[in-house]
Amino acid sequence: MKVIISDTKKELGAKAAAQGAKLISRAIQEKGKANIIVATGASQFEMLEALVKSDVDWSVVTCFHLDEYVGLPETHPASFRKYLKERFVDIVNPLKFHYVNGEANVPEECDRLGRLIAESPIDVAFVGIGENAHLAFNDPPANFEVGNAYLEVFLDDDCRMQQYNEGWFKSFGEVPTRAISMSIKQIMKSTYIICSVPDQRKAGAVQKVVEGVVTNLVPASIMQDHPHTRLFLDNASASLLHKTPS
Repeated sequence: MKVIISDTKKELGAKAAAQGAKLISRAIQEKGKANIIVATGASQFEMLEALVKSDVDWSVVTCFHLDEYVGLPETHPASFRKYLKERFVDIVNPLKFHYVNGEANVPEECDRLGRLIAESPIDVAFVGIGENAHLAFNDPPANFEVGNAYLEVFLDDDCRMQQYNEGWFKSFGEVPTRAISMSIKQIMKSTYIICSVPDQRKAGAVQKVVEGVVTNLVPASIMQDHPHTRLFLDNASASLLHKTPS
């Protein structure tokens, strides 16, 4: 895992987007197309704002996204489908995007997405980590071994409180308890991982992910075992690291 620290969130987003765009364009040059994963959440605002301005031929890019709440309509402010359409897809069209439909039959939707991603090896995965160090919606203790590409997960209270505190829901009780999430094993199949993690509230998770042992109690720590992970931090999220990464 290579760690890159920036002074501000905006600089973090610009660097992560530039690195990701470079890798996408390299895949297109080598294969004529690229397959990517795009994340959502407040941590991805600055990265996506920069990514949509990059010089990528999106017409030959196929995208998957990481997760979606079960039962939440696309019109809800917290819908990740709504988030992605407004901040990414509608801006860079044309491209092919495979959404997670949380309103569909859950086992059937997981199977559908699993078949699609099996045909589309991922070149670049854009991800973040949660305050509880979750990766996608794989809360601790995460299942590192499940082979399914997508699965139904149950969200813990720390994860749900983060979503409430970020302003996506009017009350904690409104935050769904279930989601469809890409599995840890599927994320780790990506050739490159670009992980953007700003803000002081993520500093504790970042310290455990970077300097702790690999454990399913800190799900994102598994990225230590990935040969091509780039972790982009700002000064706030990196503030608890005991040594400056080289």
